[in-house]
Amino acid sequence: MKTPRWMLAAACLCVLGLLSTSASAAETKEIVLWHGYRAEEKAALEKLVNQFNTANAAQGIKVTTLAVPYDAYPDKISATVPRGKGPDVFIFAQDRLGGWIESGNIEPIDFYLDDALRKRFIPTTMEAMTYRGTSYGLPLNYKVITLIYNKKLVPTPPKTSGEMVTLAKKLTDKKAGRFGLAYAYGDFYYHAALMNGFGGGVFGSGATPTMNSPENVKAADTLLKWVEKDGILPAEPTSALIISLFNEGKAGMVFSGPWFLGEIAKGVDYGLAPLPKLDEAGGKPMRPWMTVEGVYVSSKSGNKDAAFELAKFLTTEASAKVLALEGRQSPANQGVYSDAKVSADPQLKAFREQVETAVPMPNIPEMSMVWSHATTAMSSILKKTAPPKAALDTAQKGVVKDVANLRKK
Repeated sequence: MKTPRWMLAAACLCVLGLLSTSASAAETKEIVLWHGYRAEEKAALEKLVNQFNTANAAQGIKVTTLAVPYDAYPDKISATVPRGKGPDVFIFAQDRLGGWIESGNIEPIDFYLDDALRKRFIPTTMEAMTYRGTSYGLPLNYKVITLIYNKKLVPTPPKTSGEMVTLAKKLTDKKAGRFGLAYAYGDFYYHAALMNGFGGGVFGSGATPTMNSPENVKAADTLLKWVEKDGILPAEPTSALIISLFNEGKAGMVFSGPWFLGEIAKGVDYGLAPLPKLDEAGGKPMRPWMTVEGVYVSSKSGNKDAAFELAKFLTTEASAKVLALEGRQSPANQGVYSDAKVSADPQLKAFREQVETAVPMPNIPEMSMVWSHATTAMSSILKKTAPPKAALDTAQKGVVKDVANLRKK
């Protein structure tokens, strides 16, 4: 007895259905995202990942997150990604970007970018994601230092360095342990705001070291004036001392970033304002370094298209609003600052204003050669073991030598 045709057709359809279901299951795309966030930043990111997973469930895309301890993060990327054992997508600041690119760890993304997507971001944040003319990530958020002041002691924040010094002198009483200004001026990261304000920097064209440029020397001279002649800064301020002085009403002004705000005591009424313009540099603004956390696609990811879709989703205006209001971050998406709630937030507004004069921290591999020599130079200058020019000359020689050795590798 022959099997009826309709039964054969039904059987075929059943088999095809099973094959389709099997293929669909096989096409599930698992995306692993690494980040270094904690507390509210972590909660905001995970909320967005859940939204992405819900929206893309029908496409079989699922993202899982892993919070990596910050101190171990860079080494883990360097160790795992080349072996295909790391994340598909990861979030990190741009200062390691050049080294990771040279090692082949990060996928270039120019193929995915169009003008509309590029214009989504504050221009300098996109610049921070660019290495040798190629884009390697989408900027997620940025961090800069700005002026944080005690409103009880400083009713109106100074707009110029001259105003700042005059006010700080009135507030300083060293016998009572009070200072008009407190910041980690011996730390080269913080000193960069002064250095860049004078038009200095650590590299010229072609990544040529410029540690001992005349502008850098002038910046160091100005710092010494604030410390010694004007006497408005505490000696060798540590992070703990700066926080303590500010919370006890013994520091009128501080140069610091968003990380400092969480340390301010609840009873302190504080405000934020742009860093002052430098009278000593013809009215040019202080220009702090800007670090930009980007979203990068691993060069070893097996699902690069889906990974980039995640990066794109995390940097939308809607996502940026969550990161801003719930994660307390400063998004690189420039459209979000037109939102009523975001624009009304004094913290977000202040950092957005400051970023207009900020300088993206160099993302080239040679930057890793700078820190130890710059730290030694700052110590020599402040401890008076060498004048600024001599200390920076020594730093220049050291950086030039180390950069040359790096390029031989």
